Amino acid sequence: MKLTDKKYTRIDKAALTKEFNELLESFSNSENPEKEIEILHKINALRNTFSNTANLASIRHSINTKDAFYNDEKDFYDEFYPEYQSLEFRLNKLLLKTKNRISLEEKFGKHLFDIAETSVKCFSDKIIPLLQEENRLSTQYDKLLSGAEIEFQGKTLNLSQMTPYEMDKDRKVRKAASEAKYKFFEKNKKELDTFYDKLVKTRHKIALDLGFKNFTEVGYLRMGRTDYGPKEVAAFRKEVLDKVVPLSKWLKDKQRKRLELDKLYFYDESIHFLSGNPKPKGDPEWILKQADKMYQELSTETSEFFNFMVENDLMDVLTKDGKSPGGYCNYLPDFKFPFIFANFNGTSGDIDVMTHEAGHAFQCYESRHFDIPEYYFPTAEAAEIHSMSMEYFTWPYMDLFFEDEVLKYKFLHLEQSFNFLPYGVAVDEFQHLVYENPDATPEERNQFWKQMEEKYLPGRNYDNIPFLENGGFWQKQKHIYQVPFYYIDYTLAGVCALQFWVKDSKNHEKAWADYLDLCKRGGSLPFLKLVETAGLKSPFKEGSLAEVSEKAEKWLESVNDSEL
Repeated sequence: MKLTDKKYTRIDKAALTKEFNELLESFSNSENPEKEIEILHKINALRNTFSNTANLASIRHSINTKDAFYNDEKDFYDEFYPEYQSLEFRLNKLLLKTKNRISLEEKFGKHLFDIAETSVKCFSDKIIPLLQEENRLSTQYDKLLSGAEIEFQGKTLNLSQMTPYEMDKDRKVRKAASEAKYKFFEKNKKELDTFYDKLVKTRHKIALDLGFKNFTEVGYLRMGRTDYGPKEVAAFRKEVLDKVVPLSKWLKDKQRKRLELDKLYFYDESIHFLSGNPKPKGDPEWILKQADKMYQELSTETSEFFNFMVENDLMDVLTKDGKSPGGYCNYLPDFKFPFIFANFNGTSGDIDVMTHEAGHAFQCYESRHFDIPEYYFPTAEAAEIHSMSMEYFTWPYMDLFFEDEVLKYKFLHLEQSFNFLPYGVAVDEFQHLVYENPDATPEERNQFWKQMEEKYLPGRNYDNIPFLENGGFWQKQKHIYQVPFYYIDYTLAGVCALQFWVKDSKNHEKAWADYLDLCKRGGSLPFLKLVETAGLKSPFKEGSLAEVSEKAEKWLESVNDSEL
């Protein structure tokens, strides 16, 4: 049965809570490791059913945020999920107390207990109302962005549909598109500020109630970081500042020269070639057919995986009215279905998001053999290695999508990979400033962002677009509102993915074998252990960033970009 045909029924809150509590009671009273393992399997089956139902509702809500039924379902899970977390909190406490820990570690691995220790530190029953408020605010922000209606060139467009105009070869169109897009944000600035101000203060109160100084510590715990902390991340940001910001400035200047401009404004940054950016040579249906060819050829594993995705209708990629912006991969454990969500808009980003989210989906398809939910996905910085590396492993097949523009696409893709790193660390440091200063005003937060732009994105010029000149650019970044402290994970994974790019150019069979092994391990190990087992260098290790930067710079220099 295809995903679209799967019946949805709201979880029975009372029945689930009762059954979960009874199983927890049995676990608590058990002295026998075999019995505890048996009970844990039953608990995990119940957890999977909850996740499957909640994720199905979330997927259908994001496909159409104007659907009244799934709006109500999203509200239900926003309210119930913190109460459900209380059940998982009790489970983790029991896991940490069991006298049979050695036996359970032998069965499930030590990392399950590391995850439990991290989880119990960032939850308490007393913060349930605050978590419910946090969910509500996050959903309101998403609805605001999903409902964007921007009048442009006689059409009413959403945020995803504006992207092609922001990349138009005509500079006047690019500027007008940028102005129209950010007028939407300017018009809704009061709501955007209110949502974020309430989110910051709610999260700060959560931190205080849990006994922390501020939300930063809670944010790191929520992200499941068991083998590094803010000190290592700060050192990595400094490495990006020293090694990548100069490279990014060089790339931006090359771009300016290619475009024959005296000055590169913000609205010029999305167009990379005078002849226009590379575009897929067909519509979304054609792209998926080409992707099918690509994954049949890449490996037997990807062939099986993509056939499964197509047969079960596990991709929704068309941009539609009311659809949530962006892209993601979700997992439905009872069905063992990965799901890919995207908003194709006719740009090269369609191929980026397809290969990226396919990397996530391929990983959870390969690790669906695990029988504990914690291991379906690893922590985010490890999960992003799968997605970003898949973008590079598919390079040899880009002619299927871009034909005569394939070199142009590869140049753009690698260029964007490095230009992203300074932005990624800017978002991370901005969030540290925000949560260290929870009483800052909206205007002060905008000043924090302007400081980050001056530090990591020097030379960015908004050409008098008011909302952007005043430091509001960060408000378009959904992660900042909805998943605090996530964004650095893209940069850490990006360095690892570039290592796979280098390895693949030297020995494809070995690189693919290491990647496949990494995918199969799922979330059974912490980030740095996963990196090590994949034969990669930690992005925190001195020199790892410099090494991939040098390789990429040489590749980019070898291309006569003025002829693209």
